[in-house]
Amino acid sequence: MAWDFSTEPEFQKKLDWMDEFVRAEIFLLEVLDLDWPTLRRAIAPLQEEVRAQGLWAAHLDPELGGQGYGQVKLGLMQEILGSTPYGPLVFGCQAPDSGNAEILASVGTDEQWERWLYPLLAGEMYSSFALTEPGNAGADPTNLTTTATWDGENWNLNGHKWFISNATTSDFMIVVAVTDPDADRHRRASQFIIPIDAPGLEVVRDIGSVENPRPRPNTYGSHCEVTLSDVKVGPDAMLGGRGDGFVVAQVRLGPGRIHHCMRWIGQARRAFDMMCERATYRSAHGSVLADKQTVRNWIADSAAEIQALRLTTLHAAWRIDEEGTSAARKDIALIKFFGARILHDVIDRAVQVHGSLGYSADLPLEFMYRAARAARLYDGPDEVHRDSVARQYLKGYAPPAGEIPTEHIPTRRTAATERFAELLAEQP
Repeated sequence: MAWDFSTEPEFQKKLDWMDEFVRAEIFLLEVLDLDWPTLRRAIAPLQEEVRAQGLWAAHLDPELGGQGYGQVKLGLMQEILGSTPYGPLVFGCQAPDSGNAEILASVGTDEQWERWLYPLLAGEMYSSFALTEPGNAGADPTNLTTTATWDGENWNLNGHKWFISNATTSDFMIVVAVTDPDADRHRRASQFIIPIDAPGLEVVRDIGSVENPRPRPNTYGSHCEVTLSDVKVGPDAMLGGRGDGFVVAQVRLGPGRIHHCMRWIGQARRAFDMMCERATYRSAHGSVLADKQTVRNWIADSAAEIQALRLTTLHAAWRIDEEGTSAARKDIALIKFFGARILHDVIDRAVQVHGSLGYSADLPLEFMYRAARAARLYDGPDEVHRDSVARQYLKGYAPPAGEIPTEHIPTRRTAATERFAELLAEQP
């Protein structure tokens, strides 16, 4: 019986190096207000150190310059990298580029690899993924209205995209558009690679949000409004086959949610560390906070929840490695909403323990708190994932015979009496 919670010693050495490197080098970038070109120059030498360690773009196969790590190893890496917004960027596994690279690696042509994938993997290009629209619920992408029509020579794309991460700093965009409006709802859409400077494609603005109310243009981590007006691309721009838009999207969604959750664990651990440190020296009503039962309860609850999320997420990653993404659908949906709640709750407790200091911008907690709110929306709202988990569990149940509960004691007593009638007759 295999039941192993250990990490290979050689890989643990890599994780230890990553942890030290992230804290010593990448944390520093958080307190600098760098635009995109300056940030790229700042991270370039750090990315070279990552390459020297053999940890660059580890989510892809070795022939593509990655390490071919499975989801468990990638999850353990993302736990460390997720403690800072710039961790994945320095290691070449940031969203949405990592998911886009996986799509290209899975269904891209040789020409698409040469033009887009290899520069993306080398850190020479960056990308965005345009799915959501302002007039349609992102939780139901079958309602897309952005269209791509074929005129005999080119595809012509028209539509309005909303909250497209990193569009302002990307070199190309993968756009999901309707190519067959009368087809089955999951066969209506296809995906296209569009250069960011294509005529008719306009990044209208960086959208202010809870996370970043007043975004500065041309900065990493933005969310953008994008319009497409008669954008023309050739047949070589399509990713995968016509009508495969939703099938292709699944390549990035399952593993992506594992990485989201492991990054959230890294953020929650960082908030947990700040909370525990604060409790050791901050005094109120005659003793330090560490002596207060409520604060101790918060610390204990946070530790238990982080550990539960970590093990549940790694189990989902293990199932993907062993059985494939489809077999792990229920596990992936479960960690998505479970992880978002834990991330919020741990950060919220850490803010409370710090009081006005935690609420101020003198600590990273206030930014972490604002960013954590989006976790309940990313890759589908929590409500959709909770409903999916419940439906999948309910498939394993059916109404009992005569609608008498399986555990109904009088019915069970009758069956037991018949089964043990001889024994009961001998009982004094």
